[in-house]
Amino acid sequence: MTGKRVLISGASVAGPALAYWLARHGFEPTVVEIAPTLRGGGAAVDFRGETHLTVLERTGVLDRLRELQTGGSPMTFVDERGRTLLHLPADFAGGDIEVLRGDLARVLYEHGRDKVDYVFGDSIAALDERPDAVDVTFASGARRTFDLVIGADGIHSKVRALVFGPEERFVSHLGYYVATWALPAGFDSAPVSHNAPGRLVSFGDRGAFVVFKSPVLAYDRHDVAAQKRLLVEAFGDMGWETPRLLATLAHTTELYFDSISRVDVTPWSRGRVTLVGDAACGATIGGMGTGTAVVGAYVLAGELAAADGDHRAAFRRYEDRMRDYARRCQKGGDRTGRFLAPASTFGLRARNGLLGNHFLLALMLKAGKDITDKIDLPDYAPAAA
Repeated sequence: MTGKRVLISGASVAGPALAYWLARHGFEPTVVEIAPTLRGGGAAVDFRGETHLTVLERTGVLDRLRELQTGGSPMTFVDERGRTLLHLPADFAGGDIEVLRGDLARVLYEHGRDKVDYVFGDSIAALDERPDAVDVTFASGARRTFDLVIGADGIHSKVRALVFGPEERFVSHLGYYVATWALPAGFDSAPVSHNAPGRLVSFGDRGAFVVFKSPVLAYDRHDVAAQKRLLVEAFGDMGWETPRLLATLAHTTELYFDSISRVDVTPWSRGRVTLVGDAACGATIGGMGTGTAVVGAYVLAGELAAADGDHRAAFRRYEDRMRDYARRCQKGGDRTGRFLAPASTFGLRARNGLLGNHFLLALMLKAGKDITDKIDLPDYAPAAA
């Protein structure tokens, strides 16, 4: 096989999953991650439907993830006095398996690290593609040459920016922002949420989760203090348990803060570079992006192996197989902000009334699983582990 040296940017979910499968197929993957260590923590992510479970089983991590699953997160919405307005079962948000994002990343990393070269604390600074390879300059100053480069580095992908163009061409703001952070002891209850028009505050299982409606905000994604100020401005006048939650921000060192956005790139590949997961087809939350990332990693590695070195044919078949599937899954993310934090009092009442109907709720759960199973998933035959 030619073209075996593959550089993957990003060690969250899509990157380690892809690296594992590439190694299984006889490639030589290197994963570069800007963080100094594997990222921990994070909100819960879920898998739902036969396709997701089949890929996890073929990857060899399904049983381990079952051991680590949270059991799902039921959602209870309350008024300002704590009286229940709406209760949703665990499988509404948790799917068939729900795990913490940090646990998922660690399992995927540990599953393939013996055959994968991981480089932490560095990132790609420049790419120079030649007819037969890609010369890569890293932020550390190191230089290496690879046959292929794959961006698995999320919605704000550096690889996509370097090869395809600036982020604003591909990332659409969907009108809301979301933040999560860990909480100290005293917030150990089952998840409970409270709304005001255009805002949601939720906590449980030692984690905070907030959503608010807003036009595009100008802020530095790496300035945690600025993000904390934005949260205080957005929620400072809200009642219920909100003041107590906001007080914990002062001691939080790991805050996730981002817009709810959708990524649309056409095509997903240019020359010897392609994208996978959120970098190609992300939706911040609600778009089943974690499952799509794992499926996409499996398909991309399988098509590269089947093409026996013809990356152009492999990239084309990978996108042909995945694009419509990813778009269907993404659509859920378009509605997430409006579902979690309807903009009006009427919208809040309508949501609670709709989801309080058990028949309609069952139909919604079934539709979610049906979407994730609408793909022709080959059983790629990898080399012996």
